[in-house]
Amino acid sequence: MKIQRISGFQGQIPFTNFISSYDGYRKCFLESDLGRIYESIPWEKLTKAFNLRDYNKGPESIFSPQGKIALMFLKHYACVSDHKLIEQLNGNIYYQFFCDIHIPPGESIKNFKIVSEIRTQLGELLNIDKAQKVLATAWLPFMENLSSITCDATCYESYLRYPTDVKLLWESVRWTYLKLKKLSRQYGYKMPRSRYKKWVIRYSSYSKMRRKTTKKRIPLTRALIALLAKFNEAITHIEVTENLEDVLSNRYKNRRSAIQKIYAQQYEKFHNEKPIKDRIVSIDRPYIRPIVRGKETKKVEFGAKVHKLQIDGIGFIEHLNFNAFHEGIRLEKTISKAQELTKTKVKMVGADAIYATNDNRKYVSKENIKTDFKRKGKPSAKHKDHYKQLAKMITKERASKLEGSFGTDKEYYLLNRIKARTEKTEMLWIFFGIHTSNALNIGRRIQQRKQKAA
Repeated sequence: MKIQRISGFQGQIPFTNFISSYDGYRKCFLESDLGRIYESIPWEKLTKAFNLRDYNKGPESIFSPQGKIALMFLKHYACVSDHKLIEQLNGNIYYQFFCDIHIPPGESIKNFKIVSEIRTQLGELLNIDKAQKVLATAWLPFMENLSSITCDATCYESYLRYPTDVKLLWESVRWTYLKLKKLSRQYGYKMPRSRYKKWVIRYSSYSKMRRKTTKKRIPLTRALIALLAKFNEAITHIEVTENLEDVLSNRYKNRRSAIQKIYAQQYEKFHNEKPIKDRIVSIDRPYIRPIVRGKETKKVEFGAKVHKLQIDGIGFIEHLNFNAFHEGIRLEKTISKAQELTKTKVKMVGADAIYATNDNRKYVSKENIKTDFKRKGKPSAKHKDHYKQLAKMITKERASKLEGSFGTDKEYYLLNRIKARTEKTEMLWIFFGIHTSNALNIGRRIQQRKQKAA
């Protein structure tokens, strides 16, 4: 049958029975990019690495353990919101093959929150080292040049408004005021006088100013610090008097703890002019820290800093942290990690100038590992041209493949602005974003090898 336009049909369309056409659909699915990702992933072993299984008690889950992991890969392949992902899954037969699920005509998944529920579940179970070891073992037959690696760090930014002291203080004041109002009504307490509506107007006027001068900013900051202190004191009084420790939710307690820490940090900065250590930049996600990268276009980034190593174009997470760290001191651990994943001794490393410390130079010399570090002192005439050529080749490999993969991950695999809401789900988001890109590369290599064999 030829492909035809649906608008050209008259009346009802006699769709072919799904069961009778299963093999044809399956064959077309495996020839697509999504099918290549499917073939490259060791589903059974990866499911065991996440310690996922079906439970006998309670209602049966719509998705199998394999389907839950597949849904996360599909999220980063499709690059859509959770709502759109379920919408497309309901009507796309390839997506259903990938997620080990069949949705018959007339039926559909209506719970769009199921994606975030599965993400939360997998975030609790994620062990990056264990999962990466499973993937690396399955992918090794399709990787070459295992003795040559490159490494560098990047920041995968969180979906976050640019934080300023005034914004942060106002968000803290507003949340505390609303909770104080609710508790006061519930337990019969009188609200403290604060002229809150006046501060709403004043902050709104300030936020609309194109040029926010110091003359306007300092009085507003001082007033918001005082207002937050008043609300904090009033809400603490209610909590202690009514003994609400066991009644309040963990989410409420975490938010209150973050706001109290914000108040202490902002008070110290405003009155003593001291730099803030472990600065909180979001009351919603207090684990995020400012990462100073020193770039011309963006000096500070807010999100997770990831140290990544790459072997034959396939990237692995060496270290992930929301606090800033110096990637230059992690070269020895990176080499050990690569050797653990590939069971092959590293003979060549590509890294930028920040890694060229004295300790790293001694280590690579001792292990007889070639690098593209700039030589110290007067260059020797012996093998000078050979060293230059080798260093140039390693630098080109790192600049094109590794740094190119950062842009690819951010642009095509949902790692540009991460919208996860907790620390663990954000780590899971990064893990699946990086390895969806890897799985597609490996899947294409598998297909090329099959074509050559045929």
